Amino acid sequence: MGQQLSVQHLLGIQQLTKADIKLIFKTTAQFKEILKRPLLRKVPTLRGVTIANLFFENSTRTRISFELAEKRLSADVVNFSASASSVKKGETLLDTVNNILAMKVDMIVMRHPSPGAHVFLSNHINANIINAGDGTHEHPTQALLDAFSIEEKLGSLKGKKVAIIGDIMHSRVALSNIFCLTKMGAEVTLCGPPTLIPKYIEKLGVKVSYHLKETLQWCDVANVLRIQLERQDVKYFPSLREYALSYGINKGLLDGLDKEIVIMHPGPINRGVEINSDVADSDQSIILDQVQNGVAVRMAVLFLLAGQNVVAEVGVG
Repeated sequence: MGQQLSVQHLLGIQQLTKADIKLIFKTTAQFKEILKRPLLRKVPTLRGVTIANLFFENSTRTRISFELAEKRLSADVVNFSASASSVKKGETLLDTVNNILAMKVDMIVMRHPSPGAHVFLSNHINANIINAGDGTHEHPTQALLDAFSIEEKLGSLKGKKVAIIGDIMHSRVALSNIFCLTKMGAEVTLCGPPTLIPKYIEKLGVKVSYHLKETLQWCDVANVLRIQLERQDVKYFPSLREYALSYGINKGLLDGLDKEIVIMHPGPINRGVEINSDVADSDQSIILDQVQNGVAVRMAVLFLLAGQNVVAEVGVG
């Protein structure tokens, strides 16, 4: 694993090259083999490296996934929650991070409600920064694990037809997926109510459809997003029931297609709204594979970013 990424931080997919993404996938596959071991699923790669997980927004999968990845790499882990910190007393983001760095932290994994918070930080501190989600902007490790999961299932991303269905307007997952999939040669169609699809998004090299059945018939993979009610300040559709009737995916709908497609979801799932249990738990679904791949992808990103510094310091290579 002697190659390096072209970036010091993972701020978003936009900053990665195609070669960077391929390197992350190759490293992910190697770490996935380690995770499959019945015992000794831990490697000493980042021993002595201290990583702080700063979460200014709630998270279950991403936070646990990063923490597991860090511990599998033998890093020292510090967890920070904004709700139980001096942020509540009015401390700025920069002061919070500088105080943590003064305690000799090497890497920052951060989720923040403000788009661009990670870019701001990267201009002020030297530690590696990994974006675990910034508002409605990007969620790069989710896009990487989604793309890796598709490649693992279908053998390649080039030429594959991927539909992203649901609340595109408020989804950082959608934006990162668009950047990642189009960069790797996949065709992308966005599908959802007109009120939940941003204007001019076709300029990112994607198509837009408002017809669910047509979109499902076209695609090889459907990545279904949840309705993010917590980010919606006005009503974008009459009711959840009406949304489910028009854009909810159920087994009957999939059985009516003349081919079998792959179903994905970044979680958390609103069962009975954007996707029914008979689809989420079916053989066509790779939702749990995505969760498993998330740990391996994050191990790869942590290794490739922090690992360069470790290798340089100990004089290996």
